Amino acid sequence: MQQVDFTTLTAACSELRAQVLPARLEQVYQRDRHTVNLALRTLTGRCWLAVSWHPQGARLCLCAPPPRTPDTFTFSDQLRHQLGGLALVAIEPVQSWERAFDLQFARRPGEPILWHLYAEIMGKRSNVILANQDNTIITCAHQVSEKQSSVRPVQTGQPYELPPALTDPAPTVAEPYQRWQERVSLIPGKVGKRLLSSYRGLSSSLVSSMVVAAGIDPETSTLELTEGQWQGLFQEWLGWLQALAALGQGDLSHLKPGWTDGGYTVLYGGDGGKKAISLQELLDRYYSAKLNQEEFQQLRQALMQKLSRLLGKLRQKAAGWTERLQESEGADRHRQLADLLMAHLHMWEPGMKSIQLPDFETGEMVLVPLNPEKNAVQNAQSLYKLHQKLKRARTAIEPLLAEVISEIEYLEQVEVAVTQIDTYGEEADLRALQEIRQELMPDGQVDAAGGKPGGIKPSDAADFHRYQSPSGFELLVGRNNRQNDLLSFRIAGDYDLWFHTQEIAGSHVLLRLNPGAVADDRDLQLAADLTAYYSRARQSEQVPVVYTKPKHVYKPKGAKPGMVVYKHERVIWGRPQVASVYLSQS
Repeated sequence: MQQVDFTTLTAACSELRAQVLPARLEQVYQRDRHTVNLALRTLTGRCWLAVSWHPQGARLCLCAPPPRTPDTFTFSDQLRHQLGGLALVAIEPVQSWERAFDLQFARRPGEPILWHLYAEIMGKRSNVILANQDNTIITCAHQVSEKQSSVRPVQTGQPYELPPALTDPAPTVAEPYQRWQERVSLIPGKVGKRLLSSYRGLSSSLVSSMVVAAGIDPETSTLELTEGQWQGLFQEWLGWLQALAALGQGDLSHLKPGWTDGGYTVLYGGDGGKKAISLQELLDRYYSAKLNQEEFQQLRQALMQKLSRLLGKLRQKAAGWTERLQESEGADRHRQLADLLMAHLHMWEPGMKSIQLPDFETGEMVLVPLNPEKNAVQNAQSLYKLHQKLKRARTAIEPLLAEVISEIEYLEQVEVAVTQIDTYGEEADLRALQEIRQELMPDGQVDAAGGKPGGIKPSDAADFHRYQSPSGFELLVGRNNRQNDLLSFRIAGDYDLWFHTQEIAGSHVLLRLNPGAVADDRDLQLAADLTAYYSRARQSEQVPVVYTKPKHVYKPKGAKPGMVVYKHERVIWGRPQVASVYLSQS
């Protein structure tokens, strides 16, 4: 993940000064352990400012409104208490060439500064610190004890200290070309790495863009550069310093935000449709997508591991109950042997270990095992007792086995949903996994999946997969059990058709029809193909799919999310491989 460098932070803060200052702080919301959002009321409207101290995605930029979920963090409570209703009047660097800015708050513009919110965007050492007008630390996102850092501890009640000064030389336009070239070429190496190690304030992405703009391959050795290439690179170097100076003065004309193959650029805007609308939108989109993808991967892995463990235990338990149930099925046989023995007591002799007796119905000889230490009546009583014991066991085991099988079917349905959300493509994919985590957490089943409880507010709105049938009808596919229930019992109308794989875990699919409209065979086949594709049988050639009217779909009392029964169904064969081709072309 590309980190915010000094140039990006300087440009973002310069743009923020022009767009939001002055602004009144109306709301503070902490969306996760590393990001706090500030709602600012400016002269032109309301906006949200993201201040993040994430180890890889620390940033300071405008962002989309945060989700409406409970804020349970102490840090945001303290910010809300101290800064609520005050005006953000300045965003100033704390010192030269440092990735740290001071967000200054006062009662109104022109009055004395009451609070300083220091945003230190410094990779793994990023932090957000609130200090009063005497520069005493009141609270911080991450406290650093003396044991953690003897150089610069950060704790409440202590004076705020500037980050330790950097030791690398600071770039300056006053440095002569000859001195600059000598410094960069002092130790032979790749020109990009040599620039990066010779001066402060640079990043690998900035250096790469600068070298490419000069027409040089970043992998080229300093020993191979011609004088013309050195001169061209020096001009790009001066252009960067001049752009930085202009940004510091509020001149945004040098900003050219754009997307690159590996991330983004601030001053070397991408060509060929890769230019960004604005720097703030670029930063918000890039880091939101990257962090969502990171959370997606962690959450999906945790859910898959947890579901695998749960299903393994349940299947083992089901196998044990099944074995005991099979044993209990011989209960009647023990009673029959006892009846035979009681009917032929005269044939028993002391010390017998077994006896052969004619069956009541067939007359065939049946072998009855005996305990030689017991007489015939006692052996018969033992058989009667064993019959009663196995009969009671069957009565007790059958509901237990049914419960375990029901739980397995439910978790297999959840497992299918998680398995099918295999890659992160959009924010809806992450929300679908978060909904699955929330669905399972009331039972304590995914406490190791990460994140805090809740996080998703139930509503009728859902990010269904949406497709269009050949006749133009809408096809909706649930991404998880919550969406399946919404689809089947709140979205479905009287004229729609409901699809599901027959006795196979998978998504609920809804073919939405207008009043009086009739779906033709092509519409039904596509719906069946998609139903088969979004099921456990995705790798099969053909899959049986049932469809019926939504009014014939029911949820049994106490059933788990996504679990339904249906009637008056028809069967159609779905082709998941055909659906795969259709999805790749759509």
